[in-house]
Amino acid sequence: MLLLKSLLAWLIILGLAVANGALREAVLIPSLGRSSGLFLSGVLLCLFVALVGHAFVRLTQGITVSQGLFVGVLWLCLTLAFEFSFGRYFQRKPWAELLDAYTFKDGNVWPVVLIATLLAPYLAALSQAKSRHAKSGA
Repeated sequence: MLLLKSLLAWLIILGLAVANGALREAVLIPSLGRSSGLFLSGVLLCLFVALVGHAFVRLTQGITVSQGLFVGVLWLCLTLAFEFSFGRYFQRKPWAELLDAYTFKDGNVWPVVLIATLLAPYLAALSQAKSRHAKSGA
């Protein structure tokens, strides 16, 4: 059941990422310029991922810290698989262009988004575990 819930949560992240990309291309970059638009878009996506991670852990009763880490690794793998397969096979981008997204050039913070994707469910589970521990008085 955890795997299914994790996949559903990742699909929400995917939808938010697509919407964020549309916002970036239609509003942020034309209004703020390429560097600032990319940066703000990355920050927004990190925030969205963190919120989904937090909601996922709250709604998945009893998730452990190690399960939170497993979910983060799963989300990261799904994200990388999607990015490379979609970019390569549907958008027909060359490998060099795909790999260019993994640099911090021109305000791009995609690597930070990937770290947020990995850590969001883990940190949310860790926070929940600490909160439960504090409430139990131990």
